[in-house]
Amino acid sequence: MIGHQIKNYDELATTPNRILALQLIEAGLDAINTGKVVNSSISLNENILSVKGKKFDLAEFEKIKVVGFGKASADAAAALEKILGSRIEKGVVISLQKADCDFIETFAGAHPIPSRVNQEAGEKIYEIVKDSTEKDLVIVLVSGGGSALLCYPESECEQGQQLYNSFLKSGKTIAEINTVRKHLSLLKGGGLAQAAYPATVIGLVFSDIPGDNFENVASGPTYRDTTTMADAEKIIRENNLGDFKLMETPKEKKYFKKVHNFVLVSNRTALQAMREKAKNLGLKAKIISTDLYTEVGEAVRKIFSKFKENSVILVGGEPSVSVPQGGGKGGRNLHVGITALQSGLPSENSVFVSFASDGMDNSDAAGALVDKNTKEKADKLGLRADKYMADFDSYTFFQNTGDLIITGSTGANVSDLMILLTKNGK
Repeated sequence: MIGHQIKNYDELATTPNRILALQLIEAGLDAINTGKVVNSSISLNENILSVKGKKFDLAEFEKIKVVGFGKASADAAAALEKILGSRIEKGVVISLQKADCDFIETFAGAHPIPSRVNQEAGEKIYEIVKDSTEKDLVIVLVSGGGSALLCYPESECEQGQQLYNSFLKSGKTIAEINTVRKHLSLLKGGGLAQAAYPATVIGLVFSDIPGDNFENVASGPTYRDTTTMADAEKIIRENNLGDFKLMETPKEKKYFKKVHNFVLVSNRTALQAMREKAKNLGLKAKIISTDLYTEVGEAVRKIFSKFKENSVILVGGEPSVSVPQGGGKGGRNLHVGITALQSGLPSENSVFVSFASDGMDNSDAAGALVDKNTKEKADKLGLRADKYMADFDSYTFFQNTGDLIITGSTGANVSDLMILLTKNGK
């Protein structure tokens, strides 16, 4: 159907409760639409730039520079250009796709493993910001995925693949991997703020970090880092991650006195929108967590323990998964989905959804929708959920049952989102 963000909406919308769940998903995605978020948060009236109510007089600056990184940065750059236009002197942004910009150069980089393109963009970003003066305004578009997409110097890019592969098997949290990332980089962990000093810096943060730990978004290039090399060394040692060449992040407060960070969107934005949509649909809705990091099985148990008839349970987070060598196809959300199915839904009227807000759950699917129909289809096809779960091949399982959620890249990223919807039939 034209107008749906979920491309296979009609194929999934086979029951009233499925339709309700799909409506909640789309309400959440609409609320975090990057262009809409930029336009609702930023405005320009003559020379006065307003960012979430704080005003900056552009007449005080000789140059305006824009740099950005992460899955939302291309769409954010395009939206920001429409506001500032030719006032932008130069800019560089790296995302998963390029954007149609006149004043900002955009790169389509690789994620989650840094590529040569990532390195090229990172070097250009560093060159743009390092020559800044106190008369410059540097606007930084910081979004989820930036930890991989932004890499500089070359040594960081080279070590990024080893670090990611090691952490994928460890099942550790994003906060821990980002602590190490900060100490491999000249730009992360406040390094970009140091490079831009003494310019005025506006950080526009599109958070993918569960909870309110915004300094971890893209490993915090505009935030003063509170972790140390010793912290990174401890994580590396305790998890047997290998050998890395670390550096300390800038700690002097002077580099951050003229840095203004604004969080424009987070998973709370999507969760609140889904809660309001549920209420409008006549359902009781509750957000039980914005920072669910626990192991997948425990995460599912926690969500199901909050089950009530005729209600919606909403969750944001990134449950941890330890993936062995040679796993199948699919990402964290699909694994959560098959775990929920294998655990047994709390009611025959329940629909469970886990989806990646960026639309790409380590595959071309955002996630999966699970209900009693999923089990019936699997049984009819002779598909054993436990086998696919053990093989970490949840994509193939849900592809066969027809329950993959396909949105394509959303141009946004605010962590994973989970829904447990139960509405009894008449």
